[in-house]
Amino acid sequence: MKHRPGVSAGVSRETTDRLVGYSELLLNWNQRINLVGRSDEASLWARHIEDSLQLVPLIPPGTDRGIDLGSGAGFPGLVLAIATGIRFDLVEADHRKAAFLREAAREAGAPAKVHAVRIEGADIAPAGLVTARALAPLPELLSLAHRFVAPGGVALFPKGAAVEQELTAARAEWNMRVERFPSRTHPDGAILRLSEVQRA
Repeated sequence: MKHRPGVSAGVSRETTDRLVGYSELLLNWNQRINLVGRSDEASLWARHIEDSLQLVPLIPPGTDRGIDLGSGAGFPGLVLAIATGIRFDLVEADHRKAAFLREAAREAGAPAKVHAVRIEGADIAPAGLVTARALAPLPELLSLAHRFVAPGGVALFPKGAAVEQELTAARAEWNMRVERFPSRTHPDGAILRLSEVQRA
C-alpha cells in the first residue's frame, strides 16, 4: 500500500490495522499468483475492501456464521470475517488462492475456515448468511447458493450495471424476497439482499 487508508465508517482503528495487514499480504502474494488484476493494486482499498465493507450494515443482527462462495482473494467473505468477527466458511476451488486465504486468515486472526473445493462439491451446513461477489449471473448464482442459505437466512450479492436484467432472468426460475441497496463504490451497481429463496 502506498498510503494508509483512513478508518472506514463503522470500522474501528484496530480492525482497520488488521485490514491493512491483510491488504499488504495480498499485494505480496499477488506478485506470485493472480489474486487481483495488477491494474487494481493501486486502488485495492477503494475497489475491493471498501466494496466488501459496505455489506456489513446489511447483515441481519445476530448472524453468527456466514458462507462465502468463490472467495478468491477474500472479497467479501474474509474482509467481513475480519470486520465483524462472524465465523465464515470460505469456498475457493483454486488451491493456491485457498492457501493465500488460510495464511491471510491466520495473520489477521479472522474466524474463517477455508474449503479448497468446488462449490458444487462443498459439504457445508447451511448458514444464516451467504455471500458471493463477481462469481456468476444471478440465475446461476442462485442455483449454486440456495442450498447454503439456512431457513430465515439471507444472501448478500453485490451486482453491477446488469442487475435489472439479472433479476428479470432469475425471477423466471426463482421466487424470492428482494431488497436492493445502492452501491457506495460503483455508481451503476447495487447490493441485493435476498431471502425466502425457492425454485419457482
